Amino acid sequence: MIKILRYTEYLYLAVAVLSIYKIVELWPINPKETYIFIFFAVVSIAMFFFRRNYRKRFEKRKRQNQD
Repeated sequence: MIKILRYTEYLYLAVAVLSIYKIVELWPINPKETYIFIFFAVVSIAMFFFRRNYRKRFEKRKRQNQD
């Protein structure tokens, strides 16, 4: 299960990278369309760090229970 949590972390980073790419691509054409991509990028980066912290706590608790 921990491997699945690790993969979801990187999915959030992938969404952030794609959103940032779309922001750079659309900003000169229509800046108002990029606001949704800015939102996605910020939320996905925040979710990456949240899920990473959650996974590390989960691993720590699992190690403590095994000892």
